[in-house]
Amino acid sequence: TAQHPNLNLVCGDVEGRLSSLFNRVQAIQKKTGQFDLLLCVGEFFGVTPEAEAEWQQYKTGAKKAPIQTYILGAASQETVKNFPSSDGSELAENITYLGRRGVFTGASGLQLAYVGGREALQEPAPAHCFTSKDLSALVNSLTSSSKFRGVDILLTSQWPRGVWQYGNNPEVNTKSCGSSSIASLADKLKPRYHFAALEGAHYERLPYRNHVVLQENAQHVSRFIALATVNNPAKKKYLYAFNIVPMKSMDPTELVKQPQDVTESPYRRSLHLSPSVCFYCDVQEPVHQFFFDLSRKQGGAPRGRGGKRPSDGRGRDGHFQGQPKQPPQPTGPCWFCLASPQVEKHLVVSIGTHCYLALAKGPLTPRHVLILPIGHYQSVVELSSDVVEEMEKYKSALRDFYKSKGERCILFERNYRSQHLQLQVVPVPLNRCTTEDIKEAFMVQAQEQNMELMEIPQHTDLKQIAPPGTPYFYVELDSGEKLYYRIQKNFPLQFGREVLASEAVLNIPTRADWKECKQSREEEDDSCKQLRDDFQPYDFAWDD
Repeated sequence: TAQHPNLNLVCGDVEGRLSSLFNRVQAIQKKTGQFDLLLCVGEFFGVTPEAEAEWQQYKTGAKKAPIQTYILGAASQETVKNFPSSDGSELAENITYLGRRGVFTGASGLQLAYVGGREALQEPAPAHCFTSKDLSALVNSLTSSSKFRGVDILLTSQWPRGVWQYGNNPEVNTKSCGSSSIASLADKLKPRYHFAALEGAHYERLPYRNHVVLQENAQHVSRFIALATVNNPAKKKYLYAFNIVPMKSMDPTELVKQPQDVTESPYRRSLHLSPSVCFYCDVQEPVHQFFFDLSRKQGGAPRGRGGKRPSDGRGRDGHFQGQPKQPPQPTGPCWFCLASPQVEKHLVVSIGTHCYLALAKGPLTPRHVLILPIGHYQSVVELSSDVVEEMEKYKSALRDFYKSKGERCILFERNYRSQHLQLQVVPVPLNRCTTEDIKEAFMVQAQEQNMELMEIPQHTDLKQIAPPGTPYFYVELDSGEKLYYRIQKNFPLQFGREVLASEAVLNIPTRADWKECKQSREEEDDSCKQLRDDFQPYDFAWDD
């Protein structure tokens, strides 16, 4: 069906200059005809006596807005008084407050999601701030439907942190600009248009994709537009006019057309480099929240850093000394995120600043462990340099530890049908076989399954071979040699274990499947305590 586009105007921070704004809108409407809506992002009210007096004229009906106007809530403590409650309501004729957060659906089916104010940095949240609970409620209300593909428009006052990545640069201080929770929200809601303000800048980012090329079906693109303040002296753009046909009325092939200048999504990467809200837990807790329990309840529990726990950035009185950079969080239940309710904390052997060491579930041998990042990273190629550095420290400590037991250290990773990186570390007794035997076992058994393992040149980084998102299997031998296989499809999930359990290596074929090696909770507790005690002399996380 042919569909009339909605003709909308969007405005940046009004800061109480209502007559300036509405005079401008009237002038535009005289030229171009009537617009359907005026959407205002950022701070709508001003704090000067003039702004106060001007608002009274609209409130009393002496003046009237020339267009249906929707506004977001307060972005500072000083303007909270202009909003009677956190629920949406008409504040004056033609001027409607949308509410704290929610979804507004127009008569034509246009879907608009919104969240006002700034990200709360403390509990309880001030009236002009939103919390992670607000965002998770908004996301869940939309994404719970299997038909969800995205929203037409997202209105926020704050910018999404990192939106400029892979795109053109804005004229703002990118070190302090924006909220990573808003970035996470935009990533999940996939708006066709996302508007924000508060930075006093005009910025139209190149459109970005919402899918991974060649791996996911094409989806619509998103456009982020930030607007300046009404009547700003530098004459930066503060009004934006656009036509939009609601997504639900569009032909799907038309909807997913990709413009020439489209870029990668700025969030796929930035969400791995900065804190983001864990929508699963509803709260953004410090990653090390459960350390107190661990060190109090369990004998010889992993304390990390000599038991002093400075790694969450708190001083002795428990206050943060400058916000630490929080690692990325999962978007759903994750068995390996240290801050997650699912993680089996009794299996934790050691905790560093960026990584931790855990006893493998259903281990091949008693000293079979996993090195895992504390934050939610999917594979080695996505890690930031400080995480890689600490992972190397754990590898080196384990090599020395195994050496003292007469064992060599074999590592493997499977980045396929797994959502959190697990680097498997298995010791093989030196008197069982040579490194060459182990390498051959991997090569031969891969060939038997029609897979060709490739040898990676000594000083080549895995990142050079496997761009983020590539499924792969990877082995590191104690000689430093590395083997790599780019997974096509139907990769045997237990392949790494099967090779090491085979006759040629450990000769424990019945232990190839971890489910067959499951231990009781008591056995796991005992094994882990034993391993912690044994590993402690090699554990750099205990040193100061």
